[in-house]
Amino acid sequence: MLVSSMILAPILLVTGVAAHGAVTSYSIAGTNYPGYQGFSPGNSPNVIQWQWPDYNPTLTATDSKVRCNGGRSATLSATAAPGDTITATWQQWTHSQGPVMVWMYKCSGAFSSCDGSGAGWFKIDEGGFHGDGTTVFLDTETGSGWDIAKLVGGNKSWSSKIPAGLAPGNYLVRHELIALHQARNPQWYAECAQIVITGSGTAQPDSSYKTSIPGYAGDNDSNIRFNINDHSLPQTYRMPGPAVYKGTASKRAETFSA
Repeated sequence: MLVSSMILAPILLVTGVAAHGAVTSYSIAGTNYPGYQGFSPGNSPNVIQWQWPDYNPTLTATDSKVRCNGGRSATLSATAAPGDTITATWQQWTHSQGPVMVWMYKCSGAFSSCDGSGAGWFKIDEGGFHGDGTTVFLDTETGSGWDIAKLVGGNKSWSSKIPAGLAPGNYLVRHELIALHQARNPQWYAECAQIVITGSGTAQPDSSYKTSIPGYAGDNDSNIRFNINDHSLPQTYRMPGPAVYKGTASKRAETFSA
């Protein structure tokens, strides 16, 4: 009986984390890059992704683990240009409620000394809630509500464009899912990867687009901790953090709006 328990323990461990997930591969500017394989780290010693310690979610907005899932500097980096596509793929994902956000951060020097600290993070993409509050509520499971539901089934991928005209340099790219399926119990899942942006662009977000991570959200914010199952609450959702930065495209939009 003891032998059976020992055999079952790893199986139960994997089953226990099956509801969780992480980015496990990338396609950047048409090149495929494997991600960090957390259950078999020996299979991914050289990757562009920061190597995180576990699949478990971060449970508070102020935990430093919320930045890059507790990861550390990677051994490789991807190369891309402004306007190229970054696609992240999750090997599995099961939750249909919560926002998707993609961020970047320009390192001041080498990746080995870049930790993502300070108010340098800017959002390049996001997906939120589109339900009507009548037939599609905040706790609805289908893709007609939350964009994150598109990761449930299918190829579990999310594609974003690198901002137009973005200045060259070493950047971190951060994919973040905030799972809101449990009432008043938000869960953060975020991973970071290293990417070298090439070209002669000069665009950089101003302070209105930048924030620190942690720091862009608070544990008791109305869009972070709430009862998602209470249909009497307004069935709308305000995305956390600053507006999405599109590079020179953002500047054109601002000029046109003025």
